[in-house]
Amino acid sequence: MKKVGWMALPASLFVLAACGGDSDQTSGGEGDQTVLEMYSWRTEDRSAYEKLIEEFENQHPDITINFQPYDSTEYNTILTNSLVSGQGPDIAQLRPYSGVQTIADNGYLVSLDDVPGVSDLEDAYLDAARGSDGSIYGVPLTLNSGVIFYNESIFEEQGLAIPETYDELLEVSQQLQANDIIPIAQGGRDAYLLSMVHGVIAPSAYGGNTLVEELLDGTIDLTDERLLASLERLEELSEYFPQDFIALDDNDAQAMFYAEEAAMYINGDYRLETFASNIPDVPVGVIPSLGIDEDPAERPVMTWVDGSYGVVESSDKQEEALLFMEFMATQEFGQLFTDTFNRLSPIEGVTPEHETVQYISENADEASTPYLMLVHFGNGSPTTKTIFEDALQGMFLGEITKEEVLEEAQANNERAQQEEPEELEMVDEDDD
Repeated sequence: MKKVGWMALPASLFVLAACGGDSDQTSGGEGDQTVLEMYSWRTEDRSAYEKLIEEFENQHPDITINFQPYDSTEYNTILTNSLVSGQGPDIAQLRPYSGVQTIADNGYLVSLDDVPGVSDLEDAYLDAARGSDGSIYGVPLTLNSGVIFYNESIFEEQGLAIPETYDELLEVSQQLQANDIIPIAQGGRDAYLLSMVHGVIAPSAYGGNTLVEELLDGTIDLTDERLLASLERLEELSEYFPQDFIALDDNDAQAMFYAEEAAMYINGDYRLETFASNIPDVPVGVIPSLGIDEDPAERPVMTWVDGSYGVVESSDKQEEALLFMEFMATQEFGQLFTDTFNRLSPIEGVTPEHETVQYISENADEASTPYLMLVHFGNGSPTTKTIFEDALQGMFLGEITKEEVLEEAQANNERAQQEEPEELEMVDEDDD
């Protein structure tokens, strides 16, 4: 079986990564120019990133940043290989939580504790970019939210009220299905999609942050009956997904939503930009969250930090790279990022111009809860999140029960807590 994650790296990608990390510095006396190599997994955002970089370069005319994005599915392995081989970039985009921790713990990143502005960010955001030693190794880029998108025209034509609770979501789904409209465009072929939809609806069943706090202090574990109730809710809602949804990927689900065959779609708020590009004439609304059963007025939005940027330890241009980290921690950068990407910035004082982004932000400020499996159970190799997601697929295929899903996740979490820190290494494509 082919390994995935930070460990795996096809040999064919080695040359690509090694060449990509070979930044240089042009000498010439007064006209010296420092070139920084910057890795990312956001190929679709190249032009937007170049706008941000241009502003930095205007302020630092002696520094040029070469933005080099790679395909998201290959990025982890490309970055790992480049770091291990010593051919890494100067600046790297880092996966959040356990992703950055693994790289930092292996000594591949520069501490950003003393970079002006970085430590001023909220601890909850910085926790996504810390190593095991508690130091900060990345500047958090964006705060994501898991939401329910809906087609406003379909809802209006069907005379449907916007659901605010899980029961209301079921009622709306039943009405849509009765009128031959797919209620929720949902794929399950990529296991993370199941974890995402679970993360959005589960807090309504388990009470938001109450359960999270009990999990973290060890009062309960992942087999808790409230989590079982959340899986029962997910299973019930799946009756309103497309037929054979477990064989559909996210592109299939989006296509149904684009074609207005489906009325709703559940994913991260970053899909707003995707919709703006692909279906600009379709009015898309957002349901930020569902009320928890005990108090429907409390509607915590599921949030998580989606990556950060850090400086590579082997870079011989750390001073210049750290200037970009300082720039990323400014309100100026945060506002420019939000206005350019229509995403939430973790920088204090930034106000989104996009009406829907502002709406999500206001709801998240009022009440939020973490994307449980990503934020707190991304530990281990394989991660507990991965085990949970794969088990969800097994549940929908009728291979295991809901109870066994949670038992497998809990067993992996206990194993992961005893696991030694993962050591980064290159792995050939044919290795098992």
